Amino acid sequence: MESLQTPLMLVTLLCYVSAFGLLIYVFYSPREKVRKIARGINLLGFGLTTLLLGIRTVLIAGLPLTNTYEFGLCFAWAISLIFIIIDYRHNLTAAGLFVLPLIIGLMAWLITLDNSVRPLMPALRSPWLVIHVLTAVIAYGAFALSFVLAIMYLLKEKQNSMGTESKWARALPSLDLLDDLSYKLVFVGLPFLTIMLVTGAVWAEYSWGSYWSWDPKETWALITWFIYSVYLHVRFMVGWKGKKAAYLSILGFGAVMFTFIGVTYLLPGLHSYV
Repeated sequence: MESLQTPLMLVTLLCYVSAFGLLIYVFYSPREKVRKIARGINLLGFGLTTLLLGIRTVLIAGLPLTNTYEFGLCFAWAISLIFIIIDYRHNLTAAGLFVLPLIIGLMAWLITLDNSVRPLMPALRSPWLVIHVLTAVIAYGAFALSFVLAIMYLLKEKQNSMGTESKWARALPSLDLLDDLSYKLVFVGLPFLTIMLVTGAVWAEYSWGSYWSWDPKETWALITWFIYSVYLHVRFMVGWKGKKAAYLSILGFGAVMFTFIGVTYLLPGLHSYV
């Protein structure tokens, strides 16, 4: 079963690439039937990602949350799931043009990683593992979609400000909807990120004898938390919306990706579980 992982990952990647290609076609030449096919292929990609996680669960006899490969797979799964929910609730298929490249890039990177099954490190043998990492997956998935919607907002707003909205900009949802959904995703994601930090501190005390050690991943997770906390604070207290909020969402997701990937390779520490 372990040998099935890479071929299945390639098929999953092909599904996401195909869905993205069809959405590009729909964007320039609207065809409802093609849009439905793109949706279906994207759902197939999500289903295959779920199957990959299921296989990994069987192989390691536990939830696949113990290293960079497994977390990345869960991250891609969460992004795909949240996009599917938003698409069906708000008919935001156009967002797939921005979401799918994110998933495709993530999956392509995961293929290059070692996916062999290894014994679980002693520090990870804890009941805190599931809640700590799972809340991170949910938070990161929500922030990824907030980032995508912020990018879409800025692109559409720029076109509107020029007074010559292009065909592709008209195909994007309204600015109010993009801004509102981006905010709501941050509002959902921040509590999960808070739980991640709190459970991580408790787990660190249990494993290493200290609630906080200023490990690079801990530090950047805290920086990420501060950015999104500022986002909500200035939105509620100062009334920041639109462009200012979009820039903060983009900054926050930059911190998310650096925490996830950048720290792993550039600032290794206690959390280096590649």
